[in-house]
Amino acid sequence: MTYSSIDVASFAGRVSSWLSPKGPDSDTVVSCRVRLARNLRGFPFPARLDPERAEEVCERLRACLVDAKLDGETSWVPMSEASAVLRLLLRERHLISRDLAPLEADSASLRGRGVAFGEGETLSAMVNEEDHLRIQSMSPGFDLGSAWEHAQGLDRELEEQVEFAHTTSLGYLTGCPTNVGTGLRASVMLHLPALGMVRSELEKVFTAAQRTGLAVRGMYGEGSKAAGDFYQVSNQITLGRSEVHLVEDLAQLVPVIVQFERTVRDALLSGMRAALQDRVSHSHGLLRTARAMPTESALAHLSNVRLGLHLGLFDGTPLSILNELGVQVQRGHVQALHEEPGAGLLEVSERDRRRAELLRRRLG
Repeated sequence: MTYSSIDVASFAGRVSSWLSPKGPDSDTVVSCRVRLARNLRGFPFPARLDPERAEEVCERLRACLVDAKLDGETSWVPMSEASAVLRLLLRERHLISRDLAPLEADSASLRGRGVAFGEGETLSAMVNEEDHLRIQSMSPGFDLGSAWEHAQGLDRELEEQVEFAHTTSLGYLTGCPTNVGTGLRASVMLHLPALGMVRSELEKVFTAAQRTGLAVRGMYGEGSKAAGDFYQVSNQITLGRSEVHLVEDLAQLVPVIVQFERTVRDALLSGMRAALQDRVSHSHGLLRTARAMPTESALAHLSNVRLGLHLGLFDGTPLSILNELGVQVQRGHVQALHEEPGAGLLEVSERDRRRAELLRRRLG
């Protein structure tokens, strides 16, 4: 077990295995995630939990999670000991949420909070966020079944060691009423650049998802906005249906969105090939030569290059590199890759300069 002492530069230099470009339908589906919300019986929910009881919950779950050997060697990071840069890295890698460890929070306010994750980062668990436990499983491409299978496996293993708050009438009890029942939230990360160019078509996707009880959100889920044409589609209903049915609902809609995106891509390629070629070349040129680059601009240009790669308009950079850069251009990774451990957060202008330097080095 690794206990908190993570070398941020080394950590930022590699990306999660669920970002592999070899997953099913990887031209459109980046990854799948299944999250399960659980609470221990006999303890108040985290919103009403005092620091001493929070540490009791944390220690009990930490021991169970370390023994479970998540995805190989398990790392455990107490939020009270994590630097601001490490918190950013964990958030950008989808291992923790903003609510678990706000950047402005001091160590004392983060007592009793932590995260456990395996070597490949496909399986992880937050402790004392909105619920005592948030199990998360990730898989590359459109492989929702594997994500569900691994999340369920860890859930069952933990349930043999601790008692979760549960009733026969409501199911699992959670800190937020919208999660009561299964406590399950399944989501698929989609790259939709063609639909993003035709906003009226993208709105049709949003409408169709809402009608089937699904939600479309930004890159980091609820409360976030789309960046680089990445969207999360997830279930909204957790009560009154089984976990299997909720996963199946999502699995049935995603192929429709994938086909819709591919149809629009083909139409754009047929009707405006030269303009698309210019768009891709322009973005690639800027990524290779710019001296400063904000995060959103970098993600937008990487999205264009990624689209060009899938349409056969560009073949200069492998998809694996584009996937890595999609994470590493974000502010925590930019800082970790260039800064001594323990340094304060960089100013925006300096961060933009170092981001451009990273892009020139990787794409030049």
